[in-house]
Amino acid sequence: MATGGEAPEPWYLALLGFAEHFRTSSPPKIRLCVHCLQAVFQFKPPQRVEARTHLQLGSVLYHHTKNSDLARNHLEKAWFISQQVSQFEDVKFEAASLLSELYCQQNLVDSAKPLLRKAIQISQQTPYWHCRLLFQLAQLHTLEKDLVSACDLLGVGAEYARVVGSEYTRALFLLSKGMLLLMERKLQEVHPLLTLCGQIVENWQGNPIQKESLRVFFLVLQVTHYLDAGQVKSVKPCLKQLQQCIQTISTLHDDEILPSNPADLFHWLPKEHMCVLVYLVTVMHSMQAGYLEKAQKYTDKALMQLEKLKMLDCSPILSSFQVILLEHIIMCRLVTGHKATALQEISQVCQLCQQSPRLFSNHAAQLHTLLGLYCISVNCMDNAEAQFTTALRLTTHQELWTFIVTNLASVYIREGNRHQEVEVSVQVSC
Repeated sequence: MATGGEAPEPWYLALLGFAEHFRTSSPPKIRLCVHCLQAVFQFKPPQRVEARTHLQLGSVLYHHTKNSDLARNHLEKAWFISQQVSQFEDVKFEAASLLSELYCQQNLVDSAKPLLRKAIQISQQTPYWHCRLLFQLAQLHTLEKDLVSACDLLGVGAEYARVVGSEYTRALFLLSKGMLLLMERKLQEVHPLLTLCGQIVENWQGNPIQKESLRVFFLVLQVTHYLDAGQVKSVKPCLKQLQQCIQTISTLHDDEILPSNPADLFHWLPKEHMCVLVYLVTVMHSMQAGYLEKAQKYTDKALMQLEKLKMLDCSPILSSFQVILLEHIIMCRLVTGHKATALQEISQVCQLCQQSPRLFSNHAAQLHTLLGLYCISVNCMDNAEAQFTTALRLTTHQELWTFIVTNLASVYIREGNRHQEVEVSVQVSC
């Protein structure tokens, strides 16, 4: 078997070729692909080939089968062996990244965190992987709702990107941090950060699509910041710029020339996803400004676009966009008296949430709130009270909590329940 810089043995190339042929067949022949890769071990290959083959097997099993334990076994071997081989960063860090992802899927978060921390520690000479692993650990903390740790990591990433001369990725880290600060309602910290991001985005000269995508990210946060602060009129100029950015991006062709700086090898969102996101923030603004017909028009456009995208793309973010859009349009239906349509759309939200435990966890309180509002609209006050009470138990979001309690108070007023009404009023005033 060849080692070092020597050419690979013919048998190895043949097995890899067969494995790739079976993997890319239509439909894929995953069992045969796995057999070909497993056959590599029969030749007792050197560590580099052994580690890479374990990574390939782990990746195929993880992405194409339900045998996550066997996938984990191969990825753990790839991670362990690759650490003993010098100048083998691509295999080492890909194994760490994929293995931590699998650990999270198996609810082994306490195994994923130290793995990512170690990989981050030893990847500082490999800018692309160091940044990618920092993003991954920050995302893991975000999913755990540990936004402080996530912000700290994104701050570390921004400084590292600055040191390695990547203003583009520095902007991505800072914008991601701004997004989390908005989630935490730390509006005073958001403003200076967005000002800095705006300067970086305007000054950066690079790939036009990357530049426009940074601008979209920045403007989406700017719009959200204004809406959170209740400054609806301030949103219009940003929203107009946002819509112009999307039109510009749609006319640009993807540039296949790779950036010279490895730390720049990131992209925020596909342009099709950005288009849906711009529709979404437009709907949010329209609802807050009271333009219900406009909100309905843009929701219909966004949902139509989403349906097309979901035929080819199973990205979880598309389902999140769909749920948020439906939540807004359901409110619109209830305000305009279209109760039956609202109920059908609530059913759609239920179906989407049932497909993803994480989506259900994030939107359960909103779903019960919408059901409570529907119950009020059809004068079923006992059911409304039950839905709002459940929603209160499920939410930790201050604004949603206040909204639910206010509607619960209206239920008690309609029922003539004076004691409960006073109790809720005290809760709100506190």
